[in-house]
Amino acid sequence: MISDFSKIPTPCYVIDEELLRKNLSLIQSIKEEAGIEIILAFKGFSMWKAFPVVREYISGAAASGAYEAKLAFEEMKTLAHTYSPAFQVSDFNEVMEHSSHITFNSLSQLEKFLPKVKNFSRKISVGIRVNPEFSEVETELYNPCGTGTRLGILAEQLNNELPEGVEGFHFHTLCESSAFDLEKTLAAFELKFGKFLSKLKWVNMGGGHLMTRKGYDKERLINILKNFRQRWNGIQVILEPGSAFVWETGYLICEIVDIVENKGIKTAILNVSFTAHMPDCLEMPYKPRLHGAYNEPVDGKPTYRMGGNSCLAGDFIGFWSFDNNLKAGDKIIFEDMIHYTMVKSSMFNGVPHPAIGIYKENGEFKLLRSFDYNDYKQRMA
Repeated sequence: MISDFSKIPTPCYVIDEELLRKNLSLIQSIKEEAGIEIILAFKGFSMWKAFPVVREYISGAAASGAYEAKLAFEEMKTLAHTYSPAFQVSDFNEVMEHSSHITFNSLSQLEKFLPKVKNFSRKISVGIRVNPEFSEVETELYNPCGTGTRLGILAEQLNNELPEGVEGFHFHTLCESSAFDLEKTLAAFELKFGKFLSKLKWVNMGGGHLMTRKGYDKERLINILKNFRQRWNGIQVILEPGSAFVWETGYLICEIVDIVENKGIKTAILNVSFTAHMPDCLEMPYKPRLHGAYNEPVDGKPTYRMGGNSCLAGDFIGFWSFDNNLKAGDKIIFEDMIHYTMVKSSMFNGVPHPAIGIYKENGEFKLLRSFDYNDYKQRMA
């Protein structure tokens, strides 16, 4: 684990290889004990220079379109399980080229693209995304089963018939959820779609299985998955978590540029932005942990709000307390900033993009990528 942050440039996303391997080993053990397939969802983590480490434990990848499928082929050295809310004709040939499984979000998309899949030069397994109309995700932004959702086919839309060419069902109802949440989802799924399961080759239970979080009941998950497979004649089960792979494996290291005070509120302005570099903090919303800080204000201790360096008025999160007063030049270390962070980051407002690095098991820091004006300019062309 990182013991000295002083030599790491700011701003920088840093993944700790030792912690990554710890998560990967746990995921591999669940995969083997449950007799299922667990694949990496690129929408949560696509830092491809870390894929050689990932491939030592896990071989599969979940893609959300042509770009991610191509990345799976090039850097994970595998064909992808690809799902999109709506595939486009213009890039569907590339999707097929780099996919072993393709899942359609609607019956109209299935009807449109199935002839292409059937005529492709090799076998591609076809699935549809179904909506069990059950989810305990509280944040509406992340709830895929909300009323009127655009995601997935309802049981009533299938008219008791499995569509031609379909070999698998995919559902996704979880978000940083527990094994108990999956158990309840499965009950709803089997109630709605059980009549079809004996005709299928596979079921993809999507992401949101936070199996690497402290306190997650791994044995319960394994038993749930084993029992499901036994009920349905050994059907193949696939999980595609994103967050679990890199949960608590790295940091966003930044620096205080200035401290401003208004009506008694002290804000430390950083050389990163919440809206550009940590959008989940504003979307969920949630308050990340700061290394060496008290996560809630403590009476009598210096207390600051953290502010981003974009012009968005709401580009701030707060408050944290510290043992000592802060000053410009101090480093601030946001913990657990790898999943759904780098993949969502942007150059909004021309804010300089954090570099990307890996802290190796041997204690060496390796800078993998840095960004400059040309990166910004090319994105805006």
